[in-house]
Amino acid sequence: MVACIDALIVFSEAAAAGSFSAAARKLGRSQSTVSTIIADMEIDLAVALFDRTTRKPRLTAYGEALLANARETLEAHDRLIQAAARLSAGLEPSLSLAISNTYQPPHYEKLLVGFEKRFPTVELECLVKEDEDVVSLVQVRRAELGVVAAQGSYPPDIRSIRLAESSELALFVATGHPLSGVPDLTMENLAKHRELRITTGVKPGEHQRSVRVWSADSYLLLLEMAELGFGWTELPRWVADRFGAKTLQELSARGWPRLVAVDALCLKGTSLGLAGNWLLDALTTLGAEAELK
Repeated sequence: MVACIDALIVFSEAAAAGSFSAAARKLGRSQSTVSTIIADMEIDLAVALFDRTTRKPRLTAYGEALLANARETLEAHDRLIQAAARLSAGLEPSLSLAISNTYQPPHYEKLLVGFEKRFPTVELECLVKEDEDVVSLVQVRRAELGVVAAQGSYPPDIRSIRLAESSELALFVATGHPLSGVPDLTMENLAKHRELRITTGVKPGEHQRSVRVWSADSYLLLLEMAELGFGWTELPRWVADRFGAKTLQELSARGWPRLVAVDALCLKGTSLGLAGNWLLDALTTLGAEAELK
């Protein structure tokens, strides 16, 4: 029979206290009970854990070796009990967040730091997607929460909450591109050059502003394409400032830069766990008061 958790506790306490009587007092048991439990453990394990030939029992070499294993088992058992308690209290084991790069640091970084401190055992998955792709991931339950540049409308099963902060988008090209340094550009001027645009769930060609288009599903890929001089692109300012400050030039174009509102999304009719609810609350309280739609 494998030693039970109760026996491991008695064994560990007896080793720490240096006597069966001291362990018994700490555990609120009789000395005979402690002695019996340890003796039964020795029978089960077929080794002597304590040398009883001295005034106080001392760990044998076998006892020393097995004490470390016993304490590891007790620590694992304690983690198991704590995890079960958190789950029964509504703490989910994992959480997926589909997030757009329009949601800018330091808000995102601050959010992750707070989440890690409060929920160190929750497995957090961050999926970087844009626009309709974020909506789709929440709809199919691939992500419990989404953060996206505000859309004109959402499917009826999506709940949206407007975040307090907005994101600034601007147009950029590589230094030396024909559009670089041209003042007061119009969309007609831009349409003569290749557009580098974000690819989402929209159909190819939809919302294009140029005859020639290259696309990617990541703003960082668009930034790299722009750096290589392949065309002009729309980027969140924080992305351009952090990764392309020395290689890109902002275009002077009518109507740009522009501020874009940001929404948090979740699926109507579903319940978030403790971590999900905290994350949603944190998203909506990082700035001024959010408006529930």
